[in-house]
Amino acid sequence: MKEVIGRIHSIQSLGTVDGPGVRFVAFMQGCNLRCKCCHNPDTWDRSAGTQYSAFELFEKACRYKEYFGKNGGVTLSGGEPLLQPVFAKEFFRLCKENGINTCLDTSGSILNDNIKLLLDYTDRVLLDIKYTQDKQYVDNVGCTLKVVLEFLSYLDEKGIKTTLRQVIIPTVNDDEENIIKLKEIADAHSCVDCIELLPFRTICQSKYDDMGLKFPFGHIKQADETTIKQLNTYICDYLK
Repeated sequence: MKEVIGRIHSIQSLGTVDGPGVRFVAFMQGCNLRCKCCHNPDTWDRSAGTQYSAFELFEKACRYKEYFGKNGGVTLSGGEPLLQPVFAKEFFRLCKENGINTCLDTSGSILNDNIKLLLDYTDRVLLDIKYTQDKQYVDNVGCTLKVVLEFLSYLDEKGIKTTLRQVIIPTVNDDEENIIKLKEIADAHSCVDCIELLPFRTICQSKYDDMGLKFPFGHIKQADETTIKQLNTYICDYLK
């Protein structure tokens, strides 16, 4: 059988913020969106990155299996892993067949037959619900909220455990109304068992400078922990 090749931007061997427990995290190259808050513009180019076969990446992940424990495993992040669904599916298949938990970190902006096959081998999805208003999606992301909710509905149909994530951006989505709407989305989908609010950071400014690009949200202040804690009070039932 022909080897399935994918493009990987970078690898974190023992990550602790990209899914439950300790995880081997592969950040895949290429993204179909242009989020104004993006921290990784260096992942956009689909032709860049390092090529791996699914089996090569699996072998690399296996080196750290003893550290995963009960809750850990592997995570595919990005970029956008849904742009390489055949590779991602093969990698996850190998992991599942060898008792390794699989987690997909995605924007949920694409859904097709190959992605559905990938989801058959996915234990958990970290779904980035960037905003709760369609206009904000169109203006700041480059897709619609509708397509993301369709992706979430499919996860619900398949019963795939889902964590909703949102980066809290001051003056953009750091208000009570947004968080209440995010909770309503969670309430409407039984697959969601956790919500995570992540603070907006500007540490990525240097990447934009090095690439000769303007950071669209570079003028916005970083989110403070007090605001995050206040917003978390509206969704405490979902926090682990």
